[in-house]
Amino acid sequence: MQSSKLGKRWKEYHGMSNWDGLLDPLDDNLRAEILRYGHFVETVYKSFEFDPSSPNYANSRFPRKDLLERCGLHNTGYKVTKYLRATSGIQLPSWVDKAPTWVAKQTSYVGYVAVCHDKEEIKRLGRRDVVVAYRGTTTCLEWLENFRASLTNLPIPCNTKRAFEKNGVMDRSGAMVESGFLSLYTSSLPRKTFRSLQEMVRREISRILETYRGEQLSLTVTGHSLGAALATLTAYDVKTAFPGLPVTVISFGGPRVGDPRFRRMLERQGTKVLRIVNSDDVITKVPGFVFDDGLASDGGVHVPGFPRWIQKRVEEAQLVYAEVGRELRLCSKDSPYLGNTNVATCHELTTYLHLVDGFVSSTCPFRASAKRFLQR
Repeated sequence: MQSSKLGKRWKEYHGMSNWDGLLDPLDDNLRAEILRYGHFVETVYKSFEFDPSSPNYANSRFPRKDLLERCGLHNTGYKVTKYLRATSGIQLPSWVDKAPTWVAKQTSYVGYVAVCHDKEEIKRLGRRDVVVAYRGTTTCLEWLENFRASLTNLPIPCNTKRAFEKNGVMDRSGAMVESGFLSLYTSSLPRKTFRSLQEMVRREISRILETYRGEQLSLTVTGHSLGAALATLTAYDVKTAFPGLPVTVISFGGPRVGDPRFRRMLERQGTKVLRIVNSDDVITKVPGFVFDDGLASDGGVHVPGFPRWIQKRVEEAQLVYAEVGRELRLCSKDSPYLGNTNVATCHELTTYLHLVDGFVSSTCPFRASAKRFLQR
């Protein structure tokens, strides 16, 4: 990669122009950046303790100071500054007390914040980049949160005087997001044993902005599966709290997150989202239904030629979703190296990295060099 080219055009690669002209054919610099952020997500999976019999279950296996190196990601120029935890807001029945402790694990390590600290890497990137990386679903309660597919009102944190502010507290925005994702982002345990993911992220970003005051910073939020949904909520929330900070999402295999109003709010605040989608991945097709995003004067979603009564029933069930940002659409069938795929392999992060590495354009054959991701 030409470092001078990336540094001078970092805003373009960060989505300032919505990646126009960079996706098909896929720009080599952008490909390298997508893969680089994908590797940060990989380290969250690699550092997660999956063994339910371990006393460290659902925590990080490694200390912050050498997490990236212990996960095989060397010489990144970044340092991990904060571990992040997500908490489920599901109220558990009393009988759960008799089940194994891993079944009712309410809070777990879900990702981290990392800051670029190496001078040469800062020069190459053209700014000091901050990364928030999230893994996908692993615990029982996270799976249950995923199935809470109905939409719920999105509270907006009011840190400035706005029309929807009432006595300086949060008021409803009109936008709606998936109930389970919002629960994992905003829930905390009683007595502040663990703060909410939202509070942890906001505090750490605020600290970083204060530490590097006067420098050019950017925030890149990246995640896979559930982590992609949390990345979108995080980006929206941080951009609301710190509107001057350039915020971009690079997501892999993410489900839908919110309704058309939520999409419009992301666009108005200037949050950039690049969704990496595998056409064969069912997770990217849920939850809910997507109609034309045109909002009618009554607040409903009207689609010409589509039975109004069906639209009405879907709206009443709070299941009208909208895709956000730009999409880089890939397909497992385009790779000559994947062989027979199933629902699980189509969704795996390694499959996504393989497809990104191999994609040239919608009219060109797959790159042979992409086979390297399947040999790990």
